[in-house]
This record gives sequence, C-alpha cells and structure tokens, in this order.
Amino acid sequence: MREICATLVMTVAVFTFVLLLANVLKEIIGLLVSGQVPITTVGLAIAFLIPFVLVYALPMGMLTGTLLVFGRFSADNEFTAIRASGVSLVSVISPVLLFSVFLSGVCALVNMEIAPRCRVAYKQLLWTTGASHAGAFLREKTYIKDFPGYIIYVGSVKGTNLKDVLLYKLDTDKDRVEWYVRASEGKLTGVGNIIQLQLFDAWRIDLTEGTRFQLPPYSSEVIYSYTNTAARPTEHKVSLSDMTFPELRAELRNIEQRLNTPVPAGKLSNEALRQRQREFQQHAEDLTSPIKVQIHRQAAFSFACIGFTLVGIPLGIRSHRRETTFGIAMALILVILYYSFFILGQSLETEAQYFPHLILWLPNFIFQAIGAVLLWRANRGF
Repeated sequence: MREICATLVMTVAVFTFVLLLANVLKEIIGLLVSGQVPITTVGLAIAFLIPFVLVYALPMGMLTGTLLVFGRFSADNEFTAIRASGVSLVSVISPVLLFSVFLSGVCALVNMEIAPRCRVAYKQLLWTTGASHAGAFLREKTYIKDFPGYIIYVGSVKGTNLKDVLLYKLDTDKDRVEWYVRASEGKLTGVGNIIQLQLFDAWRIDLTEGTRFQLPPYSSEVIYSYTNTAARPTEHKVSLSDMTFPELRAELRNIEQRLNTPVPAGKLSNEALRQRQREFQQHAEDLTSPIKVQIHRQAAFSFACIGFTLVGIPLGIRSHRRETTFGIAMALILVILYYSFFILGQSLETEAQYFPHLILWLPNFIFQAIGAVLLWRANRGF
C-alpha cells in the first residue's frame, strides 16, 4: 500500500499537469505572458480545472501505479518469497482492491458534483476575464459572431493590438451585410462593459440595393464603440456536460413529464394512431438520449479505478518488468482502449436506437471480467 500510494501520487500529479496544460495554456497562459491578466487569475483558473481533470487522472494513476508496483515486485521475486511464506495472492491484493473501491467513491463525488460546478465557475471566470480585457479571447483567422450585430475577422492578435481587421455590420434581421470596414491595424480597449475598436488606415464599403461602391478613405483613425450585452454564463441554460448528477436527473424527469401526455386519438384509425405513437416515442427517446448519456457517463466513469486495478495487478505480475517506461506505455494503451468506448457512446448520443448510454458501461464490464479471470489464473499459479 505504501508503494501504491507513493506511485499514485506521482503519476496523478504528472497526468494532472499534462491535462491542465491542454486547457490552461490554450486559454489563460497566453494572457498571462502578454500581461493582460494577473497571475492570481491563472491560479484560480487552475484551481477550478483540477477537479475536472482529476476524474481522468485518478484512474490513470491507479492503473499505472498497480502496473509499476506489481511488476517490480514480480521482477524482484517478492511474490516467490510470499508464496514460500504461505501467504495467498488474495491476502496480498485485498488492501489494494479496497483502496480502488475508495478511489471510485472519490471519483463519483468529484465527477457527479464537484467537477461540474467547478467547470461552470471556470467558464464564469473566462467570461469575467474576457469582459474586462477586450481582446483576451479574440481568436485569430476566425469569423467571430459573439458581438451583437457585427461579425469580426482578425488576421493577427497580439494583446489588444490587431492586424488585418474586417468588420461587418449586419442589418436588423441579421441575414445580410449592410456595410463592412477593412483596416490594416486596430486596437481594442474596454472600460466596464463598453468596448471600443480603434481602426487605422481603414476604408468602408457600403452594400445597398445590390450596389457596391467605395467611400473616400477615412482619416488615419476611426473609433467604433458598443455596449457589450452578451449574457453571463449563469444567465444561460447550463449545458448537459456541465450539469451535476442531481441536475441531470431533474432535467430528465422534467422532459419525461412534458412528454408523458396521451396522444389525442381524434378521428385517426387504429393504424394511424399506432404510427403516431411510434413517432412520438421515437421523438421522446431522441430528446432524452443525450441526458441519459451524460448521467451514465458520470456513473460509469466512477468505476474506472476498480476495473483498472483488477486488470493492472495480474498484468503487472505477468510482465516481470521493473522499467517505468514499460508500465506507463502499457497503462496508456489500456487507457486508450477504455476511453474509446466513452468516445463511441458520446458520439452516438443522438442515436437512441443504438442505446449509447449502455455502451458507456461496456469498458467496465470488459475490464472487470478480464481482470477477474486473470486474477483467478494468477491465484491458481500462485
């Protein structure tokens, strides 16, 4: 247990760091380097993301820990000494199995309650940072439609300095462009919820009645300003992937109650009524399937530690390898196989006929069954 815990802490720290880099570097670190946000904001963002990545890092760390520790014990002939002492394999691995059950409980708490709330808080932090730093999340070489009534394209963004700016003004119906402005350079400034776009070397082209003509060039500097009326994330409906387990259950019950109304018979024949009922049932399944996928994903993720431990112990014993690289490589292969089922299930979340919420449980059943068989065979040879 001491070896398992030490290796678990090390591997979870490494996996957490790698997973955080994929999120924080993409959205926050660049702002810190450019001086747009303080280091406290970066620290807060990392704190909000840790529970989100911990759900993935804990099972991966437990699998790597069991492969490394039991592989090293086997290579050092520790199990031969234990066998000569009359101690069974079940007695040796029982504390580790109980520890994996405890970690699964931790994963369940984090995955069903803590991580979704932290994810919502993280998005709220991004909104706050973006509102107070006008160019914070302006993406390069992308048509951005986040600003009401405008579409913006920026070729290059360095802090608040912009290059190759295109600004399209939409009409009230937002289905056509009234005019657009092109500028070689620009600068964004924000005070409160007022954002100003300062353009240099800009010219404007109006599109009226299908006619396109160019106005005389502007002076060296033009300023556009508007009030940022984008709603905060808390004012929007929280996405399914960011809901806690109780919130998902409540959302599912609400939809089922709305759909659980009898189909009016009217003057329809029995065959037409049955056809309408089948269509209604299919529509209800399509609406509830994404929610069921998220509910079962959170529950199934929580059992990953048990399946990985059951597989990792016999594989570590049979490998007879001390090398850390071998254990990590085998762990990554097993992790890819395990999470591929979750990727498949989530990709089919709108296809209720394939029962995607049940696909999410397949890796647990497969890994636990294979692990139990391998442990039984190892115990017989022990």
